[in-house]
Amino acid sequence: MTDAHAGGHVIAPRRVSFEWDATPLHWIPDEPTATHVINVLHLLLPAGERWFVKVFKEALPLVTDPVLLKDVKGFMGQEATHSVQHAYVLGHLAAQGLDTTAYTRHVDYLFDVLLGDRPPFGLPVTEREWLRFRLSVIAAVEQFTAVLGNWVLEAEGLDRAAPDPVMLDLLRWHGAEEVEHRSVAFDMYEHCGGEDPGRYARRVLGMAVTAPVLFYLWGFGARFLIRNDPRLVRRMRYSLRAHNRAVEKGLLPSWRELGSAVPRYLRRSYHPSKEGSLRRAVDYLATSPAARTAAGAIGRAALS
Repeated sequence: MTDAHAGGHVIAPRRVSFEWDATPLHWIPDEPTATHVINVLHLLLPAGERWFVKVFKEALPLVTDPVLLKDVKGFMGQEATHSVQHAYVLGHLAAQGLDTTAYTRHVDYLFDVLLGDRPPFGLPVTEREWLRFRLSVIAAVEQFTAVLGNWVLEAEGLDRAAPDPVMLDLLRWHGAEEVEHRSVAFDMYEHCGGEDPGRYARRVLGMAVTAPVLFYLWGFGARFLIRNDPRLVRRMRYSLRAHNRAVEKGLLPSWRELGSAVPRYLRRSYHPSKEGSLRRAVDYLATSPAARTAAGAIGRAALS
């Protein structure tokens, strides 16, 4: 049973929408590096979260716990909504002259081919084992999204920087839902991952693959966005110095925050219910402009 359901909390998608017309390309004023490091989310998540849903749909017949099954379906609904909303941001970037297609083709190849329905390169892996491995990768990714979600909910540095309010709401709505469903992918993997020691070994393998690939994609994505930003006109490159300055201002999570997520995850006794605060996430979702609008629309539809 997930920690959210254990407390009577129901995980369900919120049909939010955002208006991007007034959002500037550099939505954190005078901070192109911080803006584009965070913008990498929009590059990775549309394809990545569609893939989460696809793999979970494949694994649904293996779920015998009705409570977990309900949480998994709620998770799938939330992830599908995240994918759509971040894809809209890519369209907004393209409308401002920043076409991301050359990068997202690599992301599509990763999820559609390298992590697709069948093992790549003819690897001799059974169908069941390949499914379990992909579930372990999703659980590892969700460790980072929970950490990032908790960070963005607490990031006072972002508030001080006066970012575009619509983008900040997107990030905090998404971050709050990541904290809200922080345990579901892990519980899904534990439920479907077979017996120990193989289940734990595969959990370690999933993180060993996920962490370096994710950090590489993030660096590659930040460099791509800055290099192709029409407002920078190739006058600026991504640099660790600029990145670390943004960290010092509280505009990006620290390397320590991100790196320490890995050893926590590798403890045998680990459970994601310790990541972040469900109460803080739920409190934000109760005040998020987009989430409140979505809830109001549902209420009006029920009364009509």
